Amino acid sequence: MAARRTARSSCLLLPLLFTLSACQDKPVPRDTSPGSQGNTPATAITAAANAAVAEELDIDNQRDFEDATRGLIAAADPLVIRMDDGTVVWDSSSYDFVKGEAPPSVNPSLWRQAKLNNIHGLFEVTEGVYQLRGFDLANMSIIVGERGWIIVDPLTTKETAAAALAFAREHLEPKPVTAVLVTHSHIDHFGGVLSVLEPDGSTEIIAPIGFMEEATSENVIAGTTMSRRAMFMYGRQLERSPKGHVDTGLGKGPAFGSPGIAEPDRIVESTGEQLTIDGVEFVFQNAAGSEAPAELTFYLPQKKAFCGAEVVSRNLHNLYTLRGAKVRDARKWSAYIDEAMQLFPDAEVYFASHHWPLWGKADITNFLKLQRDSYRYIHDETLRLASLGYTPGEIAETIEMPTALRQSFPNRGYYGTVKHNARAVYQRYFGWYDGNPANLDPLPPPQAAVRYVEAMGGAEAVLARAQADFDAGEYRWVAEVLNHLVFAEPDNTEARALLAMTYDQLGYQAESGPWRDVYLTAALELRQGPPAGGMGLANAGDLLRQTPIEEFMQVIAVNLNGPKADGREYTFNFVFTDIGETHTLQLENAVLQHRAGDPAANANATVRITHDLFVRMLTGQAGIRDTLFSDEVSLEGSGVDLVRFFALLDTADEVFPIVTP
Repeated sequence: MAARRTARSSCLLLPLLFTLSACQDKPVPRDTSPGSQGNTPATAITAAANAAVAEELDIDNQRDFEDATRGLIAAADPLVIRMDDGTVVWDSSSYDFVKGEAPPSVNPSLWRQAKLNNIHGLFEVTEGVYQLRGFDLANMSIIVGERGWIIVDPLTTKETAAAALAFAREHLEPKPVTAVLVTHSHIDHFGGVLSVLEPDGSTEIIAPIGFMEEATSENVIAGTTMSRRAMFMYGRQLERSPKGHVDTGLGKGPAFGSPGIAEPDRIVESTGEQLTIDGVEFVFQNAAGSEAPAELTFYLPQKKAFCGAEVVSRNLHNLYTLRGAKVRDARKWSAYIDEAMQLFPDAEVYFASHHWPLWGKADITNFLKLQRDSYRYIHDETLRLASLGYTPGEIAETIEMPTALRQSFPNRGYYGTVKHNARAVYQRYFGWYDGNPANLDPLPPPQAAVRYVEAMGGAEAVLARAQADFDAGEYRWVAEVLNHLVFAEPDNTEARALLAMTYDQLGYQAESGPWRDVYLTAALELRQGPPAGGMGLANAGDLLRQTPIEEFMQVIAVNLNGPKADGREYTFNFVFTDIGETHTLQLENAVLQHRAGDPAANANATVRITHDLFVRMLTGQAGIRDTLFSDEVSLEGSGVDLVRFFALLDTADEVFPIVTP
């Protein structure tokens, strides 16, 4: 229980200045070889449930496969992308097992989506428009201009972006990159930008309004928690196998390499804005606050081609992301899709930041209508049921999409789901409280778990009942009951084993790639414990250098241990000598206030440091010895007070327990 409640005492999240920055807590790789993770086979009940899904849907429909392979110029197979040190960033061959009929351990609808997402290579979308698919979670698109290529969404990392661009130049007439267009502020759409820019600085970068702020600030303050939860959502610890990770629904999975960012030269501010980029006409739609806080779509009038960015995709998307994020506005999202239909009614080609294109005006219109109506239906039905007194759980269990929406493959819950999206709509309007006073101040899970187990007759009785319910296929109920037992008795190996088996079956039945990964990662951690280390920041230096200093000062503030800081008062100036910025932190009333501008005259200490050294310390590339003897740092005032202040900061736990207390 202490592991969850007490911050780790290893390295500070921000190992700043003469403190604990010297320690090295390097993760030890976990064995992820096939068969190492102990997953149980699919039960007969799970196999039957998955077979029923195959009967309900037209699984053998080949239309999507025809569209996904249309225009193939060259397949990239095998596709293994590495960092300079040999670390594998991307390996498409790890998904070679996804072929043929779905095994009993995978929902056949998700298996179908996984096979479609396995199709990778260079494709011609329409004359002068190409896509590189399967080099990363997202697509990189190429629009041929008068002088060179306009790159749309340069992937997550410099490694995957460089590989994709090199592959295109191998199979197309090579041209310089005259412009980069970033559709939105999520890292899988801009992180590889530094690998596609021309060395002479001639590449123009275009992005939506608010891009830099959103791209650099997203997840910084809450980054550790989100990263830990992302390990569940994306199944990073899972083997790639029929009993492990098969797909995210949105694509195969995120690439883990070296992301960066570049300041845009031109900002798209409003809907209807028209630009000519390297001789190509663009008409933009500002879709801020839909799938991303900063997002745009665009239309190419000369080609009658509409790029939907990630406002539309071939799956139901997330109104709430399981890794943790601000809830998105379903009504606004739906309205943007409707607006795009009105703005670009002549579109004969659709392509986007994920998945494969669609051709034909009638088919595109129908696709957009179904996407539009899915988000609006979940929104409206959630509020209708809430007005009748239904709680979030009841709403999630009650909502069923209308027939036309339910039977459309692009509207299936491969990534987002109807159930957790309905809860998101409720949360957006009403928050976490469902109105029942029993849920206003409940006991915390560990304490409640002990009471539940006692009330159910003790651990042996709970296990016996759970086993019987497991045998009957009541997996959701078994998970709820055994979760109490594991929280009450974390070392109960029988309870952990049976709960892991239960999560296996729930994962095998899940149509959503993230739900599958969450369940199977939970099973893995029940068997093997949390991973040795988290995702870390070591490869993100290019991105962090563009992140405003204010964001990192906020990280310091949220890591302040309030009870320890009670009664303490400190003021510190941080002068970043190479960028001409001064930032002041003032501790009072156990709250850390930040100001940018002139230094405080009565500071306990003033630290002069370069921005570059600051970033290197953030990423663990510079420790106490580098700091103490560096020409890039100097201290005026009380070093003792500075050390005492940093002793008040908790160290974020990158691998805190989730499935155990």
